[in-house]
Parts: sequence; C-alpha cells; structure tokens
Amino acid sequence: MAGTLAIALLPLGVIPVLGYAVACTRSATGDAPPSWRFSRRLLADGVSVLAAIAVVAAPFILVAIPIARALHTPSLWGSSGAVLDVEAATSAALVVALPWGVAMLLVMPHAVARFAASGAPATLFDYPRSLRSVRRDFATWNVAVAAIVTAWAVGLACAALLCIGLAPGVFYAILVSAHATSSLHAEDSDPSAR
Repeated sequence: MAGTLAIALLPLGVIPVLGYAVACTRSATGDAPPSWRFSRRLLADGVSVLAAIAVVAAPFILVAIPIARALHTPSLWGSSGAVLDVEAATSAALVVALPWGVAMLLVMPHAVARFAASGAPATLFDYPRSLRSVRRDFATWNVAVAAIVTAWAVGLACAALLCIGLAPGVFYAILVSAHATSSLHAEDSDPSAR
C-alpha cells in the first residue's frame, strides 16, 4: 500500500521508491523482498540515489536545452504555441535519451551495488570505479543490464499494454533490477579495483 502511494505521488514519491530499490538490492539474496517501512534510512538512501542520478542526468539536460531551442521552429513542425513547445521538447528528449540511458547503465548498477553493501553515499558518485568494474567483468555487467532493461520494459508494458497498473509493473522492475544489481557486488568487492 505504501509503495502504491509513493508511485502515485511521483515525482516526490520517487525518493522512497529509490530507497526501497536500495533495500531490495541489500536483501536480494533473501527469499522475499523487504516490506515497505518508511524510515530515515529509506528516505536517506532514496535522496542519495536521486542525487547520483541527477549528477549523471545534468549534462544530458544541459545538451537537450539547446537542441529543443533549435527544434523550436514552426516551419519544421507545422505547428505553433504549446503544441510546438511539446514537439520540440519531446524531440530533444528523444535525442538525448539513448546516450543518457547508456551512461546510467554504465555507472549506476555498480554504484548502487556498492552503496547497498556499504551504506556510504560517496560510493554512488565514484563513477570511474564503476567504469573500471564494467571493464573488469563485462560479461556479468552485460547480463545484469540485460535483466534490468528487460525488467523495466516488461514493467512498463504491464502498465501500458496489459492495464495491470503502474505500481505492479514498477515493483516488478525494481525487484528484478535489485536482484541483477546485487549480482554485481561480489565482483565489485575486489580491493584491486580500487
């Protein structure tokens, strides 16, 4: 129930959802996912992960702004006003979506795995270490990322196509992503990677 409420209160609800994702990563080796309990740790973990995501997303947002301005041309779209604004912004977002997604998948799974194990927010921002981890064990990272991307595609398809609802689809994606991310910690705990 609390998770559904957090999803309904997006974007503010993303903080406890991200905190729950970290809790799921911590307990992925257990038999059942953790129960939803609002706590300081849940909120602190969510804020930390959101900050790490914002740092990765910021350059792409800064690139998308001039792209949107360049595409804000009535003759290009044959429209004006609010429709033109939406078309330019959407097109700019689509241009940066793939590179942003690749950047997120390169750094965030290992960073979240380290953060879930250590609880130290600084580990979320050690992007060079995440890239070294990807290079060190590309096969494991590739399988984990395939699971994450597939889980989110299936989760969103549940919401959009099957009309099951957004909350079950997102929770399915969180649980699969957490399990996939937790598989990276064993490889990333090697002290030689530091």
